[in-house]
Amino acid sequence: MSDAAATHTTDIGVVEDRNFSIRDFRLQNGVTMPEVNIAYETYGRLAADGRNAVLITHGYTSSHHAAGRNPANGNQPGSWDGLIGPGKAIDTDRLYVVASNMLGSSYGSTNGASLDPRTGKPYGPDFPAITVRDIIGAQKALLDSLGVRHLVAVAGPSYGGYQAFQWAVAYPEMMDGIVAVVTAPRSQNAEKSLAELEARLATDPEWYGGHYYGRGGAKSVLTQMRFETLMRYGYDAQLAGRYPDKAEREQAIRQLAADWARNWDANSLVILRRATIGFDTLKDFAKIRAKVLYVLCRSDALFPPSLAPGVMQALSTAGVEARYFEIDSDLGHSASGPEHHKWSPVLREFLAPLVAKLG
Repeated sequence: MSDAAATHTTDIGVVEDRNFSIRDFRLQNGVTMPEVNIAYETYGRLAADGRNAVLITHGYTSSHHAAGRNPANGNQPGSWDGLIGPGKAIDTDRLYVVASNMLGSSYGSTNGASLDPRTGKPYGPDFPAITVRDIIGAQKALLDSLGVRHLVAVAGPSYGGYQAFQWAVAYPEMMDGIVAVVTAPRSQNAEKSLAELEARLATDPEWYGGHYYGRGGAKSVLTQMRFETLMRYGYDAQLAGRYPDKAEREQAIRQLAADWARNWDANSLVILRRATIGFDTLKDFAKIRAKVLYVLCRSDALFPPSLAPGVMQALSTAGVEARYFEIDSDLGHSASGPEHHKWSPVLREFLAPLVAKLG
């Protein structure tokens, strides 16, 4: 039986961006940012005791728009719309869901294009060197401001999975479960990857070392990079039904890439990639108190299923209760949203005892 057939579900409907500001936000490296803004969406209602919340984290170049339809995103359904809503696996009839944007992202949070209050100019390449730990620190401040006292779970794909693992070791008593999807508990070759990224951006004549505000933005290379990323993430297979002709399909993907590049700040790529340097939660697995659902996709080249045995063994050795599930999909790294029906029952089953504790 499909997840939709098992439970009556409805869509969330229209949602909106919300914003939270933090004054004098101290980073792990000791730098204090005068002001940090975090964009977010919420779905459902927070219980009086503040303990029925789920935090949704997002991927590297995606946004916090996880469910419903947000006019700021062209009224497109959220990336996990099939998983979040009344009666769905993340059931907003019972749960209060906070979908937080990352510090450094181009989707409404403080990033390279934001004005540095100390100079009145965009941060650009001088944006402070943040870490994944800083990203979740800002989320913790957001949750505190909303009255969230405890999390049923932290869940997210890709870079969002990095955040889920980081939450589990940084705030082990804060949540009952994490759902880490198409991801890993540590980064690989982050320094090399950052150097390659910066070299690629520098090939665009409108890069200007990242000081391009008002005179460029490296949009040509951003568009090509995004096209390559979408192909690598499985969009060719994802759009095959809608565009059977390969040339037409490729053109549609190039248009998606151009639309993304128009709204994305190139410095965010650098900021968020740099933040993964040194990211490694494996060494702290013994701190984890939450149950873990680890989900990979059969065809994902970025985080292949070959990662699973090592991660699951490390969790077991640390005494962490964990379950692994593999999505059988040709959509690769992008599978968790469009192929939600293939793993939604597992997610519902994982969350059920955690939600039951709410009474």
